[in-house]
Amino acid sequence: MVMNAEHIVDVLAVGAHPDDVELGCGGLLHKLAQAGKRVGILDLTRGEMSTRGTPEQRAVEAAKAATILGVAERANAGLPDGGVANTPEQRLAVIGIIRQFRPKLLLTLMSPDRHPDHAAAHALVTDANYLAGLARIDTGRFPHRTPHVLFFNPYTDFAESPAFVADISANFEAKLASLRAHATQFHNPGSQEPETFISSKTFWEGIEVRARYWGARIGVTYGEPFHAQGPMPLDCLSGLGV
Repeated sequence: MVMNAEHIVDVLAVGAHPDDVELGCGGLLHKLAQAGKRVGILDLTRGEMSTRGTPEQRAVEAAKAATILGVAERANAGLPDGGVANTPEQRLAVIGIIRQFRPKLLLTLMSPDRHPDHAAAHALVTDANYLAGLARIDTGRFPHRTPHVLFFNPYTDFAESPAFVADISANFEAKLASLRAHATQFHNPGSQEPETFISSKTFWEGIEVRARYWGARIGVTYGEPFHAQGPMPLDCLSGLGV
């Protein structure tokens, strides 16, 4: 087995499309980066099926957003937008990237979700993380199974009882700035492109409403909720400054 160079991060956040991560956990990523942690983002697709913007524009926007959040590494798996699926081929692609970045904490999309790519990504990343720990799967990198996995929803939370809510009161403006960096996707009164669900003024205003709701649940101004499959150890985030 030939071992390729690895880009180790403390936390890897995985979204189906550029901007999923910023919507779901941009505040927490900024908080962790500000605490000195190495944070990575993996976009599974280039967002080439989007109604607004081109893949090239979206790549530039994603890089700008990563800089705003203090992200150390951002990668793209090149999976088909609108075709994310929990298949052996796509799992192998994600396994290789998990082994490359070797995170201590993995964040990815929650299911159910209105976008089929998001629900597929939930299963794909969860299974790929487990399989990434199996030595007999040869990707040219050492096996690595991330011990802790949390889930976020970029739109609406269907579960009323998250595993925890992160206080992002000091990070909310950075989160909004990272979303503004995705200028083709979100509310822009000057845009001539067709309006979409996330480009509406209502959706943009709802970002703050949602953050205030979850913040109020823990007695702070702004919060981001995270879910888990089963109980999480009390100390699972203690070394990350959350």
